[in-house]
Amino acid sequence: MEFDLGFYRDKKVLVTGHTGFKGSWLCMILNRLGAKVTGYSLAPATNPSLFEIAGIDGICHSFIGDIRDFDHLMKTFKEVEPEVVLHLAAQPIVRDSYKQPRYTYETNVMGTVNILECVRQCQSVRTFLNVTTDKVYLNREWPWGYREDETLDGFDPYSNSKSCSELVTHSYKSSFFADATVAISTARAGNVIGGGDFANDRIIPDCVRAAVAGKEIIVRNPHSTRPYQHVLEPLFAYLMICAKQYDDNNYAGWYNVGPDDQDCFKTGALVDLFVKYWGDGLAWSTPASNEGPHEANFLKLDCSKIKSVFGWSPRWNLDTAISKVVEWSKCWQAGGDIRACMNEQIDSYLSQNP
Repeated sequence: MEFDLGFYRDKKVLVTGHTGFKGSWLCMILNRLGAKVTGYSLAPATNPSLFEIAGIDGICHSFIGDIRDFDHLMKTFKEVEPEVVLHLAAQPIVRDSYKQPRYTYETNVMGTVNILECVRQCQSVRTFLNVTTDKVYLNREWPWGYREDETLDGFDPYSNSKSCSELVTHSYKSSFFADATVAISTARAGNVIGGGDFANDRIIPDCVRAAVAGKEIIVRNPHSTRPYQHVLEPLFAYLMICAKQYDDNNYAGWYNVGPDDQDCFKTGALVDLFVKYWGDGLAWSTPASNEGPHEANFLKLDCSKIKSVFGWSPRWNLDTAISKVVEWSKCWQAGGDIRACMNEQIDSYLSQNP
């Protein structure tokens, strides 16, 4: 890996959004690295949830709370005294942001303000990372990747609220952490896939639900292009950024985290891979009409900066990523040992040279 994994042994790490898909995987990794993990989040948003299936509450100190509740959040910070803070908590679904725009902004913008205010008032924190999204950019539907200095102006309430979250982080960094007492960064990740994602309105969870039910997969936008990557890719990148900037504030900044160009797939091609690995005669089709709210057709990240600064590069291509999704999903379908499956995939990822 591009950093010493031993950095996290005995480190006090606070993860917001730990009951979510990415947060659950992150807690599993941190536990294997020997960190003292605390999570702060709402109760799991899906049923089933990876958090419950994998028993994540058994490997971390879990606080169920709302990041909009500053007093409760501050109380948690004072009790835990974290050294490392990774902020993943969010309302993450584009379509849900059209249904609940106010809640989306309250969570994604004021939630970020609350987290940063706790970081500002908590003397133990040394390194902070705000996880946002590739959708923070003003999407001009051009065929090349967005770089970190492009305009931030997401279209829909979710994307725009994450753009605002970025700007809040930039302001706090300049206003309160210019003395480098706390290293502050953001990471803009592409579309993340992996075993244990049960969210609504996401393509891989839709594929898994259809496959388990023995039904045809319905694909809304088969021609939309996205930077798909396995969940372990950005999670280890987040951990790398936090570890590197802990010792050297010069690493703090804004980073895209996405796949190589060949893994920016059209959604239909992604589903073709899923169908290939699942087997059992699985098939997909498009709906007769798709009258849902606006979603971008083309989105791609330029990840030159994180590669140049850290020597980072993806380890798993999309073919491997989909095979791992299917492996996890069939383990779950068969009532297998989910923790063992996750740990095997983490070990497999770490053994693969980038």
